[in-house]
Amino acid sequence: MNIYFIKLTEPASTLVDVFNRWENDPSLIPLTRPNQNKSELERQRIITLDNLTQRLEDNHIFLIYLDDQLIGEMNYMVDPSHLYKKEPGTAWIGITIGEPEGRSKGVGHVAIQYLEEQIKKEGLKRIELGVFEFNIQAQKLYQKLDYKEIGHIKDFTYWQGALWSDIRMEKYL
Repeated sequence: MNIYFIKLTEPASTLVDVFNRWENDPSLIPLTRPNQNKSELERQRIITLDNLTQRLEDNHIFLIYLDDQLIGEMNYMVDPSHLYKKEPGTAWIGITIGEPEGRSKGVGHVAIQYLEEQIKKEGLKRIELGVFEFNIQAQKLYQKLDYKEIGHIKDFTYWQGALWSDIRMEKYL
């Protein structure tokens, strides 16, 4: 199993197609984006080449490969306004394993460690993330990687007929 990462610098239309597939995958939507109600949860979102290019202005995006197959993406932004703890020099991270072949194989663990190294190279000292309350698998991964819970934002996302909290976690590098 060969896992590797490539920093995205020039988005291409083929990549936009893949990102759109992941963004609108009913099994991923509840895990990757907050939704306030059932209709938001079911709404399709279209990413364009311009959207992806614009996203690169604020996000460092890394593509995740498993044995030469693109299986996901991870990213970070520095000091975004949605931080729970407004501490300068903080990277906000996100990860999506879009292809089923990449899930439950330790890819997320390796990917987050790689992302942490990139963040450390930039001289940042802290990472913050949000994980939905029902996403127990992701919570366990972050805890295993020494992330600590720092707060909850109640009624943050809708899934399976209920509103769930967003658990905020941090790690000092």
